[in-house]
This record gives sequence, structure tokens and C-alpha cells, in this order.
Amino acid sequence: MKKWNSTETEEFEESNRRQFSIRLNIFFFATFFIFSVLVVRLAILQFVEGPTLTEAESSIVNNETPILPSRGMILDASGSRIAYSLSTQSLYFTLNKDYRREDNQAEFLKIVGDLKQVFNTYGDPNKKMTADQIIEAMDIEYKKNYGYTPRRIKRDLSNKEIAYFLEHKDQYQGIEVREESVREYSPDHVAVQAVGYLKGFSGVSTTMNKYKNRARLTGSAERYIDNELVGVDGLEYTFQDELRGKNGVRSTPVNALNRVDGRSELTPPQKGYNLWMTIDKNVQLAAQQAITDQIAFLRSYRSGNAYARNALTGYAVAMEVDTGNVVAMASMPDYDPNIWSQSPTSEQLKAIESYYPNGTIREIYNGKRASSLVLMGSVIKPLTVLIGMKEGLFGPYAGYYDRGYAQFGRAGYETRVRNALGEVLGSLSPSTAIQKSSNAFMIDMIGKPLYSKYGNEAVNVWDKYMKEFGLGVSTKSGLPYENEGRGEYTNIKAAGSAQAAMAYASFGQQGRYTTLQLAQYVTTIANRGERLKPQFVSKITDAQGNTVKTFKREVINTIDFPAEDWNVVINGMRSKVAVLEGYRYDVARKTGTSQQSVYGKIVDNGVFIAFAPRQNPKLAVAVVIPEGGFGSRSAAPVAVKILDAYDQEYGLDGVPKKQQSQTDTGNAETEQ
Repeated sequence: MKKWNSTETEEFEESNRRQFSIRLNIFFFATFFIFSVLVVRLAILQFVEGPTLTEAESSIVNNETPILPSRGMILDASGSRIAYSLSTQSLYFTLNKDYRREDNQAEFLKIVGDLKQVFNTYGDPNKKMTADQIIEAMDIEYKKNYGYTPRRIKRDLSNKEIAYFLEHKDQYQGIEVREESVREYSPDHVAVQAVGYLKGFSGVSTTMNKYKNRARLTGSAERYIDNELVGVDGLEYTFQDELRGKNGVRSTPVNALNRVDGRSELTPPQKGYNLWMTIDKNVQLAAQQAITDQIAFLRSYRSGNAYARNALTGYAVAMEVDTGNVVAMASMPDYDPNIWSQSPTSEQLKAIESYYPNGTIREIYNGKRASSLVLMGSVIKPLTVLIGMKEGLFGPYAGYYDRGYAQFGRAGYETRVRNALGEVLGSLSPSTAIQKSSNAFMIDMIGKPLYSKYGNEAVNVWDKYMKEFGLGVSTKSGLPYENEGRGEYTNIKAAGSAQAAMAYASFGQQGRYTTLQLAQYVTTIANRGERLKPQFVSKITDAQGNTVKTFKREVINTIDFPAEDWNVVINGMRSKVAVLEGYRYDVARKTGTSQQSVYGKIVDNGVFIAFAPRQNPKLAVAVVIPEGGFGSRSAAPVAVKILDAYDQEYGLDGVPKKQQSQTDTGNAETEQ
């Protein structure tokens, strides 16, 4: 082992002292450098970034909460309120502390108990709330709302509840009474499916494209709130943006813990616009009642040879020929739309599942019965004859001998189609073929020749004409969920051949269309080729009554046929209808009876189209009664009652009979 002498020991100690001195100097230098950096950084924060950070801090602590506006009204053509918002008072609660913390639980439970006692003491006995319901509404777990967003505890407070909370406001921190609106609908059930209904935004925000991302809009005036109601069908949906209005804004100071810290500032909401429908309440109610009465009659034995015990539903649309305004749209049976504002149960919804969709524009079913989308039947025949003349298959005065049937198909394997009831109609012209509804004429003169001219392409030629008249395409109504119909003639395999498809299509057994499409189709005939957009709103006004927007006649497309062809077809629209014998106006009309299979059973659907008067027409009507039997017996009587109602309100000759009657009464009183 090495032994150290005194000299080596002194040198070793000197070396240690020098190393320690160096390390100490490095430590002091590093400390000084870090301190200097901190001082410089603090100076930058204080003098350079200070104003910016102050501004940022100011924006963070002011949270903006949207306040829902009052929804605009929907009025009928005369100004009667059909859908409107009523004012109600609701109780809201804003979290001013975190009630999830254990040390706040006692206070929270006391608030819940106090509220329950107040509701039970001063509230409507039929609207009591349990403690669990109050806790769920207060949402202390932030499942439905942000921390600072006021929660609605109870809606439609009684006067006593309102008075109590206003008088004891200082005892309930974070609780306030707010005025809100509740959507109400006419108790007369006016066009309920066309008007539509509302649902909670939270329930449709992810399922309907119209509402996706609305909750994340940056502007508070545009942002949707989970507990607000939005349109999900009918005009309530189509004109959602106009009806809704714009949010108000409550700006609330909130501290770093997301608690209210100061007084709120309020920017009031802007009320939504009002819609003026083209639908007339009196004409609409007459259409609804006519369908209801007719179904009851068809199902009773006293209807005689019109007996149709399975008729359950009916649909009608009345459209002004000059304007395209829809004055009536009835889908029956209907229901009370106020059910939506009462949080309907699953049982209640199931009871109306076949009635709340609009059967005049979409396909709906009522159990094991025919759907609302039926084959056209013979109401296609005016268009079939127009196509025949346009394609040069025959002239306006061509002759045809009806043997009561027509045949098509390969020789030796022909398919025979008879007229209704097997009638032999004898000598016919294109006009009388429509009037007497000859299936044989349509097959021999149009269906088969069109196939001979175009071969398999005939199906596409036919489809082009259908769509020009609005059959198989959207009517452009703007209503949601509109069905474009189905041209079944395009399914060559199902028909057996292109010739068979054309034969059946020619007399109306190869196309299913909605009642609105049929109304647009007959309006196009009345207008001699101008297809109009169905209008459901005439104008939009603001809360002060000022007109914001008006809606005018819109031509979608025009079909150019010779005037003589139109004359032939319109003159032929003279179907034999008992209720129109001796009628005061000359009504152009066509009956139809389409057949379809319902769960393996062939049923007859009643279809009817008409416009009146024949010269200078004012109103076009389409009526469908699924499983109603012959259209002349089931659908036509409904159409006549609609024409009568329109005549009373507006006058098929331009003179409202209601006004004329009042004038006559006044003159009689003066003479006395």
C-alpha cells in the first residue's frame, strides 16, 4: 500500500480547492443567468404581452348563452292561425358551484327538496315532479349542457309558482323564471301533415342533414340549443330557418372555475317570420270531411254496389290552375298534432304511425292494406292519347273499332286484356276512347304501335313523356320526404317483355304515383302543357306584418303539343259520374280504377282527376281512395265536394258564392 508524504498531501488538497472554486463559480454564473432570463421574461410579459393577455383573459371570462326566439306563426290563406307559439314561464337553474363534490352534496339535495316542495305546494297537481326528475333536469354531471348553461327544470309554471320564485329570489341562488314559447296547432286539425310538426333538436341533430353542425356554429345568434324544438316534417321543416328567428344572447361573466362572477348582459332574440299558406282552411276542412264521410259510406252496406268494406284511407289535393297554389291537401285519417308538444309515449306514437306521415306525397301503409302510392289506372288515358298523336301513330279524328279487348304477345301465346266489365264499345275516336275509357284502344293504338316504332327503346320514350308531365320526378314542392313515384314499366323482366310493359302502361297499370303528382299532372293538362310548381306559401311576413318575401307562379317545364291535340283530349275528359250529372259547371274529368295485389289479393283503388270549368279552368283536383273500388263511385264524390267548397270561397267562375250569398241576403233585407 502506497504511503503519502506531506508534500503530496498538500498538492492533493490544493487541487481539490481549485476544483471546488471552479464548480462554485459555475453554479453562481448559472444562477445569475437563469435569474436574468426570468427577469427579462417577466419584463416581456409585463410590458409587451400584457395588453394581449389582458384582452384574452377578458374574452375567456365572458361566456355567451343563446336565448331562444319565439317561433313565427303559420297562417292559412285567410289569415287564420294554424300553428302558433304561446308564451309560457319556465324555471331555469344555473350551476354556481360544482355539486358533484362531496362537500356540496348536502346543499344540492336541499335545493332539490325545496324545489319539490314548492312544485307540490303551488304547482298544477297534474304536473308534479319527482326528486329524480328534478335531479336529472339540473344535470350536475354536465351530460346535456356546458357548466355555465342554464338548465330548464320545469316548464309551464303556474301563477302561484311564478309569484313564489319571484318573491323568494334571494333564497334560490342560480334559479330564475324565464318566458318561453310552446308550439300549438289549430284544434280543427287543418292540413296537419302538410303543416308538419316539431321535435327536440338534440334528437335530430345527428340524424337529419339539415341540423348537423348547427350546435357548433360560432355565432350565438345562429347556434342551435339542445332543448329547442325544430321542424322535422311539412312546412315546419321546409321553412325552418324563416320560422325560427334569431337567438338572443345572455353574456355571463364566468371565473376560471367556470362559475358565474358578476351580472349578465342581455341581447333580446328576434322573433321568427310568419308563413301565409296557400291552403284555405274552409276548403281544406271540406276536403278532410268529404274523405272521412266517403270512407264511412263506402264501408257501410247502404252504399250498395259501391260497397268497399276495406277502404280505410283517402288522399286529395286541390291546385289552382292559374297560380299553382295548393288550396287543399288532405291525408286521412289525420291526428291531433298537439301530441308532439306533450312528449308522446311510444304507445301514442304507435297509434298514429300510419297517419302522421303525409300520404299525398309519400308511400305509407295502414296494416295489411293498399299503400297510398297506387297505380294510376285509367286517369293515364288522356296522356296516352296525347303521346299517340304526338308520335304520329294516329290523327285527332282517327277511327277505331273496339271489340271489348286487345291482344299482344307472340302468336299463339297472346295475352288478352279486356275493357272494364268486358264492355264492347264499338266505333271510337281518340276523344271518345278517353270518354268511354277503352283499354283496347290504348293498347292497339298506342302501346303496341309505340313498341313497333321503337322496340325496347319504347320504354324510355314513354318514360320521357311521363316525366314531362311530372310523373316519376319530383313535383318541386319543397316538402320533405316526397316520393317520385315508380314507373314499373322499366322492369321489363317483371312485365315479361317490352311490348307487354308498353301495353299495360298504356292503360295505367304500370306506374304508381302520389296524389300530389296526379294533381300536378291534371293541372298541366288544364294549362295545355305548362307544368307548374305546387305552391304552399304565398308570402312571408315579419312580426310587424311587413312582407319579407312573396311567391309567384313558377313554370317548371312546358310541353309543346298542337292545340288541336289538347282540344281532343280535354273534350274527351267526360267520364260518366253520377254526382256530376246536371252539375252547374262543365267539369273536365277522368275516372280510374287501378288494381294491385295486397298480400296476394287483388284490390281495386279508386282514382279521380278533374278540373273546372272546362273552359278557363280555375281548380284542378286529384283524389285517391285505396281499396275504394271504382273511381267514379269512391273518389269522384270527394272531388265534387272540394269543387263546391272552392266555389263558395273563391268562385269557379271568379265570383265567391259565399260573398254572393251574403250580398243577396243583404238585398232581401233591404227590400223588406
